Amino acid sequence: MPKKTLASRRQFVTQTALTVGAVASVPYFPWTQKAFANDSKNDRPQIGCIGVGSMGTGDARGHAGFGDIVAVCDVDSRHAERARNDEKIGKGKADAYKDYRKVLERNDIDVVSIVTPDHWHIKIAVEALEAGKHVFCQKPLTLTLEENQLIRKACQKHSDKAFLVGTQQRGDRDRFLRAVNMVQKGLLGDIHKVTVGINGSPTGGPFPIVDPPAELDWDMWLGQAPEVPYRERRCHYEFRWWYEYSGGKFTDWGAHHVDIAMWALGRNGEGQGPVSFDGTDVKHPVPYENGYATVEDQYNTSHDFSVKCLFDDGLEMIIDSRSQNGVLFEGSKGRMFVNRGRISGTPVEENWDEGQFGPDELVKLYKGKPFEGHKHNFYRCIREGGLTVSDPFTHVQAMSACHLAAIAGRLNRTIKWDPKSEQIVGDDQAAGFFARQRREGFDILDLG
Repeated sequence: MPKKTLASRRQFVTQTALTVGAVASVPYFPWTQKAFANDSKNDRPQIGCIGVGSMGTGDARGHAGFGDIVAVCDVDSRHAERARNDEKIGKGKADAYKDYRKVLERNDIDVVSIVTPDHWHIKIAVEALEAGKHVFCQKPLTLTLEENQLIRKACQKHSDKAFLVGTQQRGDRDRFLRAVNMVQKGLLGDIHKVTVGINGSPTGGPFPIVDPPAELDWDMWLGQAPEVPYRERRCHYEFRWWYEYSGGKFTDWGAHHVDIAMWALGRNGEGQGPVSFDGTDVKHPVPYENGYATVEDQYNTSHDFSVKCLFDDGLEMIIDSRSQNGVLFEGSKGRMFVNRGRISGTPVEENWDEGQFGPDELVKLYKGKPFEGHKHNFYRCIREGGLTVSDPFTHVQAMSACHLAAIAGRLNRTIKWDPKSEQIVGDDQAAGFFARQRREGFDILDLG
């Protein structure tokens, strides 16, 4: 690998990054230009993009504004070659790989972007941190409750590395940040109910067994998941509707809206979260037995659900497929709804937050950093240190709620959760969903 610029670039990237506790001593650098986008190639981070399908392509193009993409990787060589030759990504110069480990082995790569199916996120992210990389990883970050703990340990160990989760709603100033600020300032009074509308998963199937495309390494795509024959609708974008690889809408949209709800409520710290999850009103498109689908050729994540999540003080959070997509906060003084299209309700129409939502509030929400775009914040944290606006620690708290709602729904009953010990209480069968058996050769490093 070429290394003649490595020393000076690494010195720039790593020596200007501080520990979380010392961020304030570093002056902000101007953002009239994007981070690192100066005349000296030595001062730009080099980036490896792991997973360059549809979402991965968009993310890679975003990263390219902040550094140089020198490697692309995908188990489908069609995706890798397309990204390699994309004038906004690899520009015909990046190296293309099928095996992500080839990217992590490269000493000249400072940053990795992980945009794979969900069941691959944590294995790659932990190994990337161990390899000394800064990490951007798409949501939902984890597949299981166990993975929440594994990535937390890894990020604590490698606290000098920036880690951003791809929950871009945390950078939406005029809607989501305004809503979070309004709730946190108590302008809606005491919140007693939050409804999180995330829609239901699609239904489909039966899907036939076919030969995988020659360009796709199906065994590697499966990774830790059970070995099964290839069906086209199990792969690529459609993986989301199979519990073997994802959590359906519970994690696909829950990673966004449950995150906003718990952030606004100030209940996304370690040891916080709901204590019970009522999954009795959850339906699946295929028959289930003991929490598992009994057929293999149809989408199996829930298409119709309403899960009641209770906090220890009685506050109720409903995770629902039947409500409008978005988050509805109901407080003693008023109600407010927010989604990607609008923010509405009397508190908004009457500007209850007038004079209380400005630069100071935005800096607070951004953990002491100035408000800016999602990836801008990531590259600022690479240079200055500190937690990103979409940090992994609060994200896994939201993911716990998403995973527990899915587990309760799969079993069609109420389960109890101790957020401090992070254990399912009094239900051995439900506790069996805390982790999953991984195929040999695909285990995840435990850095605890």
